Amino acid sequence: MGVSAKKVIVRILAIVLLALIATAGAVAFMNRQLINDQIAANRFDAPSSIVKLTDNLEFTDSGKRIFWASTPTLDASQNFNAQCSQVDHSEEGHILGCYTRGNIHLFEVTDERLNGIIEVTAAHELLHATFARLGQDERAQLTRKLNKLYQELVPDNPQLEQRMSVYSSLSKTAFANELHSVLATELRELPDWLEEHYSTWFEDRSVIIDYFDSYHAIFEELTARANELEAEMTALRADVEQRSAAYDAAVEQFNSEWESFVARNEAFEFSNNPDEFYRLRDDFYARRDALGEDMRGLNADIERYEAMRTELMALSELNHELEQQLDSDLAPPAPAPTDDV
Repeated sequence: MGVSAKKVIVRILAIVLLALIATAGAVAFMNRQLINDQIAANRFDAPSSIVKLTDNLEFTDSGKRIFWASTPTLDASQNFNAQCSQVDHSEEGHILGCYTRGNIHLFEVTDERLNGIIEVTAAHELLHATFARLGQDERAQLTRKLNKLYQELVPDNPQLEQRMSVYSSLSKTAFANELHSVLATELRELPDWLEEHYSTWFEDRSVIIDYFDSYHAIFEELTARANELEAEMTALRADVEQRSAAYDAAVEQFNSEWESFVARNEAFEFSNNPDEFYRLRDDFYARRDALGEDMRGLNADIERYEAMRTELMALSELNHELEQQLDSDLAPPAPAPTDDV
């Protein structure tokens, strides 16, 4: 092979090498978020609580990578409030998690009656992290599809409309961001295209819905029973008041007629008609017994009303107790930092 031929081959190899380097660079640039996430996830020293949480959520590899790349924290102290202090707290209810500055922070709820609420919150915040990673065009397309889906869902789902009403002042994109998290973690039935979208990060999304239904049912049952009691108490109170007024009037009439009967008897009005005396007397005795039965019925219903009022107070106290478990403002102070030895 001549010298000139060797030079040509060298030039070709150089061009191919440069092309490969350029291609690799382009691929790396396009996948820089994935690469950065993988590096951050590998560096994250997950505590056992986060490992358990990750397992419970049944993430895909992609979901776990983004979750760990967001260096999630689980904190039951005031440190959580400090971590989420920059988050908009205009939403009603308690703040149990936030995604801020690329990090996920979760409030640790330890009450076993609320098991699952941390998992749902973690999934919700993870989806904020995934939404933030979308390209501009992809985010715009998803925003349009989510807002359209929302308009299709609300006519048959007033609870969803109420749930999302706290975000009504947000831009369409910010609203879609919240809807993206809410739909995945709170609605069981979704269209296939959205299920496929969520399957990127969750092996089985129904696991999250089961967690949501589990703790959400507690509050729904409390609310339903409280509403039932309030309706029953309102109806019973009106009935008792009406019957009590009728009873008082009947007693007043009975006493008046009894006094008249006694006066007639003392005036010997029945001396020549003892049958009439006994007929009237027996009638009075029967009316007296009926009034006594009415009073016992009223007392029983009053006791029933008081029992319902006691139950309603207990439900209110239980609801307040559970709400306190979700209130990070009531969390103990953050532990003081320890000096390195």
